[in-house]
Amino acid sequence: MSTKTPITVAYGDGIGPEIMQATLNIMDAAGANIETETIEIGEKVYLRGVETGMEPGAWDSLRRTRVFLKAPITTPQGGGYKSLNVTIRKALGLYANVRPCVAYHPYVFTKHPGMDVVIIRENEEDLYAGIEHRQTDQVYQCLKLITRPGSEKVIRYAFEYARAHNRKKVTCFVKDNIMKLTDGLFHKVFEEVAAEYPDIEHETWIVDIGAAKLADTPEQFDVIVMPNLYGDVLSDVAAQIAGSVGLAGSANIGSQAAMFEAIHGSAPRRAGQNLANPSGLLLAAVMMLVHIGQPDVATRVHNAWLKTIEDGIHTYDIYKEGVSQRQVGTREFAEAVIERLGQVPAVLKPVSYQATQVIRAEAKTPQRKAEKRLVGVDVFLDWDRGSANDLGALLSQVKEGPLALRVITNRGVKVWPDGLPETFCTDHWRCRFMANEGEAVAPADVVQLIGRVVAAGFEPIKSENLYLFDGVPGFSAVHG
Repeated sequence: MSTKTPITVAYGDGIGPEIMQATLNIMDAAGANIETETIEIGEKVYLRGVETGMEPGAWDSLRRTRVFLKAPITTPQGGGYKSLNVTIRKALGLYANVRPCVAYHPYVFTKHPGMDVVIIRENEEDLYAGIEHRQTDQVYQCLKLITRPGSEKVIRYAFEYARAHNRKKVTCFVKDNIMKLTDGLFHKVFEEVAAEYPDIEHETWIVDIGAAKLADTPEQFDVIVMPNLYGDVLSDVAAQIAGSVGLAGSANIGSQAAMFEAIHGSAPRRAGQNLANPSGLLLAAVMMLVHIGQPDVATRVHNAWLKTIEDGIHTYDIYKEGVSQRQVGTREFAEAVIERLGQVPAVLKPVSYQATQVIRAEAKTPQRKAEKRLVGVDVFLDWDRGSANDLGALLSQVKEGPLALRVITNRGVKVWPDGLPETFCTDHWRCRFMANEGEAVAPADVVQLIGRVVAAGFEPIKSENLYLFDGVPGFSAVHG
């Protein structure tokens, strides 16, 4: 027998230990050639005072096996606890989150019997960078970071996935009518990469109407790629309208490691009762088996699972009188799948995985350094001692070299000069100082300007330099 593939396993919290044991039992019975290393992560580790939520040595196992099968975990609410899921994805460079959302009509209720959508979510950046600040009494901020290489990797992965799985179309969801720089970059890179795949249809939707279409007519979509937050929200929506979030697994793919997990949470209220549906984690394990080069075992497991669903052997969450034949618990469901290994469904579409469906994608577009020119600075103030006009009158007297006050905004909308009295203002002000066109600005000018703002009695809470890149503004225009 060939050498077993080592994988790292975490049993997680809540229902995690039950559904993990069921999943491992099924894989073992199907002949999966794996060797497991168990690590402890999650709530128990947090509560022992380890704020990372991972036992010492866990990273060593992950870096050694580079394959992680993870049950759901609970992150304690409050305190400084960061999401361990996000930490693992980012630390291991797992840039693509792959979530198939499939209908199993007529055995699992859905309004969309033909639904078969794969959502590929960018996994490392966007608002999930988790960079937040409280800046004033009234205002908090979260930084949305979108990068060209991060966008290119996940978009290229989506097209490679479509090609490997004989999918015909890739759709991009963005909100670049509002976020013209960040989502605008994601859209631009999507068009650039799409041009390299003329055999695959491509389209772009604004995320709000795209989400409405996905909920109403998911049959119109095939593979959808989108930034992190939209992908997180809409993959859960898509899984639920396909039939149940409890049936959906996901793969987190990086260039050097991968993690496989159910998309649902740890459901502590159901823990220890032999009730939980192990299907989401099991289907994630199927994706893992393909990833580690055991597509034949993946095919056996997936087809046995489909036959179990088709035979009406259902856990409580999808059980329905008149459709289901028997309601079973977690252990009994796993036993039913094991009994059907080697069988294929008669009504649901059987699967057949190939080793060629393992996908790698990297950013490969060479980047020329743009000509970068400093033209101004946005200085943000914590100030509550008057109106926008009062602030404008005071700051108009503050100048440094070519930099002079041009506009003040509050929550993004212009309030000076010539603001509207109806505009509601908080204690958080963006004050844009710029040079006249053609005048040179040096970094020292910005530093000295901020010093003058402080000397004038104001409290700057942050600043953002304003640059032109090849003559194009690298900063947003002002509403109003």
